[in-house]
Amino acid sequence: MFEENNLAIVDRIDARKQQIDEDAAWKLIQGVSTVVIGKGKNVLTYTPADNNREEIMKSAMGRSGNLRAPAIIKDNRLYIGFNDEIYAGFNGTSPVSNRVSAENGA
Repeated sequence: MFEENNLAIVDRIDARKQQIDEDAAWKLIQGVSTVVIGKGKNVLTYTPADNNREEIMKSAMGRSGNLRAPAIIKDNRLYIGFNDEIYAGFNGTSPVSNRVSAENGA
C-alpha cells in the first residue's frame, strides 16, 4: 500500500509491542492541526479541541483500548485507520476532499 503511493516510512512503531493508550493518543492528536479517521467506507475529519475530545477518541481508539492502526502523520495531519481513499490521496491529490466532515459535531 505505501510503496504503491510512493510513501517512505520515516519512523515505524509496532503497535503490538508499543501500545498507544487514550492519553498518549490524545497528546499525539493535540500536536496536529487536523485528524482524519478512516472507518470502513467512512472518513471523518476533525480539528482537535478539548470540546470534541470524546468524539474524536471514540473514533480513533480500537476495541483493545489502543490507537487504531495505521496512524500516519503527514503535513501536520494525523491519519488514523484504514480507508483506500485516504491513502490514495497521498500521491499528490487532495485526500478525502469530498468525504464526511465531523467538525464540531456536524
